Amino acid sequence: MTDPETSSAAHQTIDTSVPHSARIWNYWLGGKDNYPVDEQAGDAYTAVFPGIVTIARSSRAFLRRTITHLVSEAGIRQFLDVGTGLPTAENTHEVAQRLAPESRIVYVDNDPLVLTHARALLTSTPEGATAYVDADVMDPKRILASAAETLDLGRPTALILSNILGHVADHATARAIVTDLMAALPSGSYLAVNDGSRGVDPVFEQAQDAYNESGAVPYNLRSIEEITAYFDGLELLEPGVVSVPMWRPEAGSPAPELIGEHGGLGRKP
Repeated sequence: MTDPETSSAAHQTIDTSVPHSARIWNYWLGGKDNYPVDEQAGDAYTAVFPGIVTIARSSRAFLRRTITHLVSEAGIRQFLDVGTGLPTAENTHEVAQRLAPESRIVYVDNDPLVLTHARALLTSTPEGATAYVDADVMDPKRILASAAETLDLGRPTALILSNILGHVADHATARAIVTDLMAALPSGSYLAVNDGSRGVDPVFEQAQDAYNESGAVPYNLRSIEEITAYFDGLELLEPGVVSVPMWRPEAGSPAPELIGEHGGLGRKP
C-alpha cells in the first residue's frame, strides 16, 4: 500500500494552475478528480471538437473488451497497465478480477494525483493482487523491475498501453519502449495498444494541436501505420488495428462509428 507520507508529499507537488491530460481525461469520462483549470481546458477542447468525449469513452470500452478477451479467451491472469491514469469505472483490475478473481494487476503512472489515488487502485480480490508503481513510461527497466515484485514475468502477461504512447514525442522512441517491455515478457504474452490517430478527422487534429499549445503536456496523434508498427513481430489478432469502436463490438451494440482512436491486440509468438 502507498505510505501516507508519500501520498501527502505527492499531493503537495500537484500543479493546479496548469491543465493536465489525466485530469482532463477524467473530466471527459465524468469523473470528479479534476480542477477548474482542467474543466476549462476540457470545455475549450469540446467547444472545438465535441467528439472527444466519444473518443474518451470509446477508449475505455475498448479497454474493457480487450481485457475481457484476454481473460475469457486467452487465459491471461497477469496485467501490466502502463499509464493507467486516474481511476474511473471499469478499471483493468475490476474487469479482470470480475472474470477471474485470481488475476494480478500492476498499474504504472508517474502523475502525483494518480499517486494520491493509489489506495483506490490497490483494492483487490483476496485471491488476486493489485499494485501501483510510480514510474515513467520512458524507464522500461524500472517498470519491469518493480512489476516483478507482484507479477511472475516468466508467465504470460498482458501489457496495456492505453493512450500513453502519444505522450512520447518521438515515434521511434515510443516503439523502442514497446519493444523493451515486450522483450521481457514470455511467449504467449499480449500487447494491447490504443491511441489517438491522424488521418480520420481534421477537426480532431485541429483541436489536439491547439491543446498541445495550451501549456499542457503535449499528446501526439499518430498515423494508423505508426500505431500498427507497435505490433511488429507480434501476431495481430483480427480485425487488426482499427478504429476502437470497430474492434470486436459487443453483440447488440449500436453500429460502430469511425473515430480518431485506433487500437489492436497482438500476441507474442
